[in-house]
Amino acid sequence: MTLNRRNFIRTSLGSAALATVAACTGTSGGSKNENTGGEKNSKNCLPYNPKAKLNISFQEWTLAGDVLKDKLDLMEQLGVNGLEVSGKGLSNRVDEFKQALEGRNIKISAICAGFEGFMLSEEESVRNTCRDSMREIITAAGKLGSTGVIIVPAFNHQKPVMPHTQETRDFLCQWFDELGTFAKENGTTVILEPLNRREAFYLRQVADAASICRDINNPGVTCLGDFWHMTWEETSDQGAFISGGEYIQHVHIASRKRRLMPGEDSDADNYVDGFKGLKIIGFDKYISFECGSKAEDRNASAAAGVELIRKQWEEA
Repeated sequence: MTLNRRNFIRTSLGSAALATVAACTGTSGGSKNENTGGEKNSKNCLPYNPKAKLNISFQEWTLAGDVLKDKLDLMEQLGVNGLEVSGKGLSNRVDEFKQALEGRNIKISAICAGFEGFMLSEEESVRNTCRDSMREIITAAGKLGSTGVIIVPAFNHQKPVMPHTQETRDFLCQWFDELGTFAKENGTTVILEPLNRREAFYLRQVADAASICRDINNPGVTCLGDFWHMTWEETSDQGAFISGGEYIQHVHIASRKRRLMPGEDSDADNYVDGFKGLKIIGFDKYISFECGSKAEDRNASAAAGVELIRKQWEEA
């Protein structure tokens, strides 16, 4: 490969940035960072942003039961102030959610997918289906005051799919720019979600999604970090969130071995390092449960998970 002056400068600056993150997180890029609690220490050299605030969200199906009111009552008791719902059929449920949340200290956080088709399909009709269904969900999300609609460009099982090339990335940027503009007009955003390689081939790290957001430079295009996927794809939780920076609009959380409630995988469920990163970037949106449960009492496990997150947020 020919290394011209521009590439040399770009490579040097990139290496310097990585070195800074490594120094602050205590990683060298080879293994998972050991999370450490406590107040800011020598390994946490970047200052915290006072804007950072812990807001916890449940997905509609996090708690047991079928009655939304009962779930919202328990969420309020636990101090959970965000509700993440599916985009599937959302346009028909806008009034339902508005009435259910009236007078409560709970708001709609992100909208979890629910679109049809997929954007990186080689078939134009499938791409158009994805675009049209996303626009419908975005419109409903805006009416509900949601922070954004989560989307994955393509899952591994979806075929035929565009190749992993620069041309595909350029197409994706153009596609998201148009959708992001529509989202901003509706008072919300689209949220790119990186997944681990067993689920999606294209976006796997937070920095990948953030770089697309940066290149598009549209306030309606954002991304999220998911602790479950980050477990398998990131060398540092803190570094991942720092790399996402201002583009991080939402966070998903689950236990780190089996994708259950935080705490159901015992000591493996340590999020302190990631919370440090979120405090550094001044994250004040929602950390939302996206998980199952093996506990006999699902609701008790969710409550314990909330307590664990609050404790570790304070430790960070």
